[in-house]
Amino acid sequence: METKEYSNGEITVLWQAEKCIHSGICVKTLPKVYTPKEKPWVHPHEADAAALKDQIEHCPSGALTYRMDKPADNEH
Repeated sequence: METKEYSNGEITVLWQAEKCIHSGICVKTLPKVYTPKEKPWVHPHEADAAALKDQIEHCPSGALTYRMDKPADNEH
């Protein structure tokens, strides 16, 4: 299964198209990040890592996941 990666330097959004059920929760929650009519359609620099993590954790299909690229300033 192909995974596409979109990073803002702090967090990488991972997307597996085959899992996506197109519920639209990502677009409704963070419309500046997820723009399905554009390529690339994920713009992780438009939100902070906390907002991205929260939204991704609500993805009903599991098509969106994330990987932290570096710890946030308040993490050790």
